[in-house]
Amino acid sequence: MEKKIEVAILGATGSVGQKFIEMLSDHPWFEISELAASEKSSGKKYQDAVNWIMQTPLNDRVAELEVKNCEPILKSKFVFSALDASVAGEIEADFARAGYYVISNARNHRFDEDVPLLIPEVNADHLEIVKDQKFGKGFIVTNPNCSTIGLVMALKPLQDNFGIESVNVVTMQAISGGGYPGIPSMDILDNVIPFISGEENKMETEPLKILGEIKDKKIVNTDIKVSAQCNRVPVQDGHLEAVQIKFNKKPSKEEIINVWKNFKGVPQELNLPSAPVNPIIYCENEKHPQPKTHRNMGNGMSVSVGRLRECSIFDYKFVVLSHNTVRGAAGGTILAAELLKAKGYTE
Repeated sequence: MEKKIEVAILGATGSVGQKFIEMLSDHPWFEISELAASEKSSGKKYQDAVNWIMQTPLNDRVAELEVKNCEPILKSKFVFSALDASVAGEIEADFARAGYYVISNARNHRFDEDVPLLIPEVNADHLEIVKDQKFGKGFIVTNPNCSTIGLVMALKPLQDNFGIESVNVVTMQAISGGGYPGIPSMDILDNVIPFISGEENKMETEPLKILGEIKDKKIVNTDIKVSAQCNRVPVQDGHLEAVQIKFNKKPSKEEIINVWKNFKGVPQELNLPSAPVNPIIYCENEKHPQPKTHRNMGNGMSVSVGRLRECSIFDYKFVVLSHNTVRGAAGGTILAAELLKAKGYTE
């Protein structure tokens, strides 16, 4: 591409907004042109408005950008939303109505019947419904919940090849999933918290839409049954999930591993910049995957799967790991934007 596309980030001072900046600072297609946040940050240089918590230094050019209000008067048509759910819904709709392409990490529009809940390798075909959204020339595309993404990435090739009847999942979710400053250290150190507000409902409902089919310009959910229990554990990054699965027709262990290893999606076919070569990596070692060792596989965009074995109640059980702030948040949203551009939805 001869000229980079100017993009804006809403909610730029928060932890997900910062991850967007970190991942977009040297992106081959996109250039950060505008940053927007709350009124208390508006008018300040970004470096003066943000408490930078990323492990890489803040880009010098971005540091000097003036933070703007979250109003649809920006010059950048591509808008990445890292807004908090308490304010995201109406702001994102306002931008879409004004002709902006909104790619959101917030939950507010995930279940709008005309809004794709997108994992680019899984349901790229769902993008076609943006043409019929109520916003005119603009649209909204949403990124799923971070814990949903790892699960559904592992389920997609299994659903396509063998058919899934039911899934039980127990998560061990990293503290970064709670944002910054997150959980007080006295609560999470030497502890596991067996409750994350709203998380179990998301995991039990979002996969049904993502794995659903388009009929009459709407997404019809799949009929897989999903049960989830979600826990917060003292890990910095990386959501680990213990999964039990029952198939319509039980495959062999070798067949399951084979479809995981050979799984590719549209992002790999198009060689998109953020797409990992292998979206799913199967770990042969019985002690893998582990957050500390495997969360950055594929630059944080690959999902690691392991410990596949037969289950005495379901058919099989296995463990899946994904990087919650990369694949599960900013990275997955950026990949969605790349797919939108490559497929011509922003022309």
